[in-house]
Amino acid sequence: MTQRPASLREAAARIARRELSAVELTEACLDRIAAGNEALRPFITVMADQARADAAQADAEIAAGHYRGPLHGMPISVKDLVDIVGTPTTSASNVPPRHPTHDAPVITNLRRAGAVIVGKTNLHEFAFGTTTDETAFGAVRNPHDHTRSAGGSSAGAAVALVEGMCYGSVGTDTGGSIRIPAAACGVTGLKPGYGEITTSGVVPLSTSLDHLGPLALNVQDAALLFHAMMNGEAREDLLPAETNTSRRLAVPAPYFLDKLDAGTRDVFTRVRSSLTAGEYTVSDVSIAHAERTADVYLHIVLPEASWYHAPLLERYADRYAPGVRLRLEMGRYVMAEDYVRAQHAREVLRHSVDAALEGVDALLLPAMPIAAPTLGASTVDIDGRKEPVRAIMLRLTQLFNITGHPAIAVPCGVAADGLPRAIQLVGRRGGTDRLLAVASAIERQMIGGAGSVGGGAG
Repeated sequence: MTQRPASLREAAARIARRELSAVELTEACLDRIAAGNEALRPFITVMADQARADAAQADAEIAAGHYRGPLHGMPISVKDLVDIVGTPTTSASNVPPRHPTHDAPVITNLRRAGAVIVGKTNLHEFAFGTTTDETAFGAVRNPHDHTRSAGGSSAGAAVALVEGMCYGSVGTDTGGSIRIPAAACGVTGLKPGYGEITTSGVVPLSTSLDHLGPLALNVQDAALLFHAMMNGEAREDLLPAETNTSRRLAVPAPYFLDKLDAGTRDVFTRVRSSLTAGEYTVSDVSIAHAERTADVYLHIVLPEASWYHAPLLERYADRYAPGVRLRLEMGRYVMAEDYVRAQHAREVLRHSVDAALEGVDALLLPAMPIAAPTLGASTVDIDGRKEPVRAIMLRLTQLFNITGHPAIAVPCGVAADGLPRAIQLVGRRGGTDRLLAVASAIERQMIGGAGSVGGGAG
């Protein structure tokens, strides 16, 4: 391969023109996995033999005139919560893995679109964390600074993209687990609306908060992956049309801008100013009761996670990472009354977000309040105050799991500390395609449509 494609769409165009083969592209990704996996640990299982066979089959189908679209022959990674026949689902834990007899529907859909799965990526154990330093397979390291976290829980998925080990990743998001690592590593991460992509065949964390979605090198790539994951249809004519957006945004300043590190605040202010100087109208708005977010979230996620893990904890409690086990044990002590109260509160919050979106195309806010934290850190300093790392990393994302609104993290530059930052855009319920159109237009204005601030180390 003469020059590595910079995006999924570019790779797909070269494969469609027969300038590049699926085998060449897959081998290049496997080479980068072999070169970087020991240092960064993004992959738990590398499916090299199967990937080579699938890539060869893709080339044969394309040569015979049976081109399925932009994902045909495309190397993709999958978070190791998702069932794939013949491969254990480890959930990054020492607890015995699942041995699935069926592919999860999302895998069936990706294979229908012609994707080549190169392996299963590392994560915070059972997706119950934001830093991915609690994993049986070694902490995932940030490619921009190996002393820092790559976010979580879908950390391996983000790192694999930055390092050119794949051209798209499947992640899960219960409180921010796609958007947080995307922000920490400088790639794009989409949490679709609740239920748009089925989570059947995926190890659950919290069944009423779990979302499945793509991580990608730019918004258009994310859109292709979203449709393929949803129904197996990856087509250029399904890509979002930027002309359909009216360029009206709202910033939910109270709560969401209260606790930001200096680098995040500077980059976000610069992005807002740039958009305002362009074609965008950017107003301030409040989301009523946003300060209740963490309380409502915890009273849902803890008991739902504890319920699923109860039989495993009875047999294998000592095999869980200490922090994950503690959170699961806490879930046993949430009263039913508190859980029901939280479910009622989530409906109030849902309507609050709906109200904030009236008259605008999307909400605009940072994706994460801080840069990627140092691995192992329990607190981070913001304006001279110590904040718990887990709580601060979830602060800007978890509301939209509670409400089910689609949300996307898009890289928006690098702060003075040399680490990437990202904006988050939130769209109306049922409006994921419209949100993708808004995000694509904003991405184009911010960075010329270049997408990821990563793109590999060499």
